[in-house]
Amino acid sequence: MSNLIIETKNLNFYFKEFQALNQVNLEVPEGSIFGFLGPNGAGKTTTIRILLDLFHAGEGQIKLFGKDFSNGREEILEKVGALIENPSIYKHLTGRQNLEVIRRMVNVPKSRVEEVLKIVRLVDNADKKAKNYSLGMCQRLGLAAALLTDPDLLILDEPTNGLDPSGIIEMRELITRLNKEHGKTIFLSSHILSEIEKLATDVAIIDQGQILYQGKLEGLHQQDGLMELKIELEQVNEAIEALRNMNYTISEQNGRSVKLPIESKADVSRINKLLVQSGIDVYGLQTSEETLESIFLNITKKLDQ
Repeated sequence: MSNLIIETKNLNFYFKEFQALNQVNLEVPEGSIFGFLGPNGAGKTTTIRILLDLFHAGEGQIKLFGKDFSNGREEILEKVGALIENPSIYKHLTGRQNLEVIRRMVNVPKSRVEEVLKIVRLVDNADKKAKNYSLGMCQRLGLAAALLTDPDLLILDEPTNGLDPSGIIEMRELITRLNKEHGKTIFLSSHILSEIEKLATDVAIIDQGQILYQGKLEGLHQQDGLMELKIELEQVNEAIEALRNMNYTISEQNGRSVKLPIESKADVSRINKLLVQSGIDVYGLQTSEETLESIFLNITKKLDQ
């Protein structure tokens, strides 16, 4: 078994009477890009803040690099870099000056500023004021700051949130390079399922403070032999209502079709019969390997039952 960079056991957390995390057990292997997936409000950021010792869990055990926070908090956090939500940037300073401010605080050699600028590909814009940076450039500058101490673990909270398509691609490529070329273990939270699917080697799904799945990404696709069904029809709204009445979950819809997760091909016949009996004309039925989004909807639906 791979060495675990992050390990939590029976982690609980409360905001007064509200239980935000419920028995969260995480195992993040060394060298992985670990996708921490869940909708907004699922408990992702709360978990990250606990891992960074910004929130203090009342119950449960937390280990980073095999060590408990109670035995060497400072030593542990020296090996962690983090980008949580939007980076804190001095807009009146240049990118290089922003990094210099942080460099002095973390006490690393001055040469490290140039090294991280090269890693995040901001050298050409390093002397431009941060107020003139795009959102993608700001995110890369924040990531450069997180890299100043050359950490072994990077914790990134929604790093592509709000970025345009080119910014998302840049961040995706950067995360992949940091993992493969620089040997960083990356803990990556996101509610954007397609991004997790493109990046992650391992994944955990959290909803309502509970871990619903954890393991290899390919194992998630194989779970329960799930498939996705695409139905071509005209009466989309009527079809959606009929399917939901039969306890199916719609994963995608447009003007001429709907998609939904199914557990077996027997569902295809059942659904076709249901729609025809409801007076809905069906023009086509097509099954395919289920997308991560459909799997997520199906898993979270089980939690609600």
